[in-house]
Amino acid sequence: MEEKGQVLTCRDVSSLVIDRLCDQVRGLEMAVACFYFDFAAQKEQSPASMLGAVLKQVVSGLEGVPEEIARAYENQKRSVGGRGLLLTDIVKMLENTTSTMRTFICIDALDECMADYRVKILDSLNQVLRGSPGTRMLVTGRSHIEAEVGQRLSGRATALRITPRRHDIISYLHRRLEEDTMPDAMDSKLKADILKKIPEDISEM
Repeated sequence: MEEKGQVLTCRDVSSLVIDRLCDQVRGLEMAVACFYFDFAAQKEQSPASMLGAVLKQVVSGLEGVPEEIARAYENQKRSVGGRGLLLTDIVKMLENTTSTMRTFICIDALDECMADYRVKILDSLNQVLRGSPGTRMLVTGRSHIEAEVGQRLSGRATALRITPRRHDIISYLHRRLEEDTMPDAMDSKLKADILKKIPEDISEM
């Protein structure tokens, strides 16, 4: 996908969608929340932390914190060691909160989430969708998780494949090579090898 001559990655697409949604819901009784998965932070991005972050974003757009959530966090602070909220509690609060208004949730790079975590996250999102008919979700990820997403979301998902074209990849590489801060470290042969090899190997991404 291209915009103004630049090649967009899937993360760029997610960011554009989120920015557009934020512009459209400004001043309306609607909420937008997002979460970006990162392979390097797999262990830290647990279902509870991920859905807790989404809940926090949804609540931050409200005029006041719902009593149920305020009470839960107060009880959490009183617990020994400040124990975090349980996943079931977070999901129920997210379901209740989103059911009162139109909500958009964007989740980027779900394929970079740990497989065990991904199952719990998708099941939790499915519960939210069941209890909150006005909620819409955008989930991006590589094609190998497509069947899992469709199954876990009980057929509520519509898949749209975004496939890179060879000339898009080459244009992107040209742009990145032009931004190289050490141009003298690369000769013409290495540059030619990069422009030949990477587009061949990245075709399944």
